[in-house]
Formats: sequence, C-alpha cells, structure tokens
Amino acid sequence: MQDENRDVIVVGGGPAGMMAGLLLARAGVRVTVLEKHSDFLRDFRGDTVHPSTLALFAQLGLLDALLEIEHSRIEQVSLHVAGRVMRIADLRGLPVPASFIAMMPQWDLPNFMAAKAARYPGFDLRMANEAVGVTLDGAGRVCGVRLADGNDLRARLVIAADGRRSVLRDDAQLPIEVLGAPMDVFWFRLNKPDPAMGGESFGALAAGKFLVLIDRQSYFQCAYVFRKGGAETVRAAGMAAFRAGLTGLVPQLAGSLAQLTDWDQVKLLDVALDRLTRWHRPGLLAIGDAAHAMSPIGGVGINIAVQDAVATANVLAAPLARGENVDPLLAEVQHRRWRAVTRMQAIQKFAQDRVIQPMLARRSPIRKPPLLVRIINAVPVLRKIPGRVIGLGFDRQVIESPNAYPEIRD
Repeated sequence: MQDENRDVIVVGGGPAGMMAGLLLARAGVRVTVLEKHSDFLRDFRGDTVHPSTLALFAQLGLLDALLEIEHSRIEQVSLHVAGRVMRIADLRGLPVPASFIAMMPQWDLPNFMAAKAARYPGFDLRMANEAVGVTLDGAGRVCGVRLADGNDLRARLVIAADGRRSVLRDDAQLPIEVLGAPMDVFWFRLNKPDPAMGGESFGALAAGKFLVLIDRQSYFQCAYVFRKGGAETVRAAGMAAFRAGLTGLVPQLAGSLAQLTDWDQVKLLDVALDRLTRWHRPGLLAIGDAAHAMSPIGGVGINIAVQDAVATANVLAAPLARGENVDPLLAEVQHRRWRAVTRMQAIQKFAQDRVIQPMLARRSPIRKPPLLVRIINAVPVLRKIPGRVIGLGFDRQVIESPNAYPEIRD
C-alpha cells in the first residue's frame, strides 16, 4: 500500500485497534494497523471476552468461528468470604447470542481479527512497527506518525489505540483526568492439582487480602490485589510469606501454590483509572485504554475498548470511504461513548474506594460477608443486575458501518 493512498493509521494491535482496522477495511477504507511487537504473545493481559463483544462477532457472522478457539466460560461470579460462597452476579439469560464471558488468551483475539481483516483489500497490518509520536502539517494538524526506525507514515486520520501508556496521546498533548486507584495487582498462574477437576471463577476475600481466580480449564489465572505501590513490600517479605498468605485464602490449592518459587513467575499490573477529557484533535482520535484506562474490576476493559472501535467505525467509516474530511466528526465518537465510559468508571471507583480500599486496610478478621453481598446472594434475581452491567455495560453499540464487500463471507 502506498503511503499517499492511506486513509487511516491505527496505532496499536490490541482488541480496540484490530476491531477498528477490521471494520474500517470492511467499509472500504484503506487502513494500516501498526503493532510495535513482532507477535501478540504477551501473557497476563486481559482476556475476558464479554457478551457485548460476542454479540458483535455474531453480527459479523464470526461468532461460531471465534468460539472454535479454546476457551472457558463464565456464567456466574461468586465471592468466597468468611467461609461462605456468595453468588453475586449471574449472566445467564442476557438478551444476546452468547450470555457468558469467554475466557481466551488475548493473543488469540487479535490474531483472529487480523486473519478476518486480511480478507479485505484495504487492510494492512505491520508488526514490529513502533510509533513514537505524531507528525503535524503546517497548520498544526496531525497528518501521520513517526516510527522508531526514523521513518514517517502519513494518513488522513490517525487512531491512537496504543494503550494506557499511550505515547501518541502524550505527544499530541490531549488533556487527561486521573481518577486514581488504591491498588495494584500481581498476575500469576497456578496449575490445578488435578487438570480434570471441575472449577469455577471466583474471588477470595479476607482482611487485608483479595485474590481472584479465573478457571482456565487446566489452570487458574490469578490476580492478587494489594495496596497501591506495595509491590516491593510484598516481594521483600519473600516468596514463602506470599505463598502462606495465599494458602490462607485458598487452602484447597495449597499444593498448587508450591509451584510459585520465583518472582519471575509473578507479573505486576500497575492499575490506573483515568480518562482523556478530550479524545481528539484535528487528524487524531484516541480510543480504548489510550482514551480511558479502566480498572480491572469486572474485567470490562477489552469490551469497552471494542465498543469504542465500533462507535468509531459507525461514525467515520462511510465518510472516510467517500474521501470526506472527518475532523468535524471526531467529537461525535467521544459523545457516543462518554456516558458509557464515565458510568463504568464511576462504578469501578466506588468499588475501589468503598470496598477494596477498606478491605485492604482491614486487619481484624471478617466474621461475615457484607450485608449487600448477603442480600444479592439470597435473592437470585438481584444477581442479574451486576450480571447485566458486567456482561453488557452501558449504551451498547451495534455495528452500523457499511460492508463494502458483501461477497466476502466466513
């Protein structure tokens, strides 16, 4: 693809960037996706594909193909606290084609989307191409990106989908509001004592400790939540103390915890909760984590980012395919997504400030589950409310962008 014929550059090959690239190429837009790594194989990234996202693949006729990828399914969410199992969310029966969370390694999702996008002649994926900044024309409009190899690429529009540490949003000086997060997370995996054992995804809660275990068939993907900035304190106490603390939370996995022998097995997630107050400037639009870093609470980050990509294509794909100037339309993308993002971030901040932070600060034993948790557990219909919020979010998008290639079928 010749640089002078490029309509859009998408920076970042995560779920938001790949969905944007797929939908824009499907609409006849000439789009280049830049991914700084040579592959998508990075462990301990979000891999929760929620019903809202599965519904979009169903719309594209790709759901069955996606679910051929090995995955596990979450239909209910529980919390283990004070020796009791409390059911707190139920996704079953949501009005979508797949009312469950599909757990699959995140690299499988962009690989899948890249393969489907490659069917369209306007799609160009460039791996191992790192964008380090934006380029401006004489009027101060973003007209392309600078690459780490010293070259520049030009396009009519640049989409920053380069994550929560976005270099493009910083270089473009987009204004950011930091909401803050009281915790960080250690990610690690534990093989099951018996790979054939049944299991479920759940959270285990005690005074000063919180562990999330996601059932991944032969192993658990685990997230240990601790006070913000406390990683070195946890490490300094030693691996034996870390294992002992976890054993107190999930004694049934004591044997599996012996697998943790080195801190190299434990990856740090620096939790952030922030958002741009303006997602755009002429020639540039930020989406996904580049526009709003989400807390890991609810595992909604991928799905909100994908919804951003759908809104982007709904607003911009047809005008871009017609060769029109889309700068006046960039604010509309933010307008369509603002309420959904800020509502979810408000819920996450409430959970952080009112639940997680007091729990992490607590030193006395938890004698019984919190009242709200007990009520939700006791009244099954109430579990549908958090199930719907987690599974579908707010202001759920549907694909309205045109299909310029109806003859291309899965």
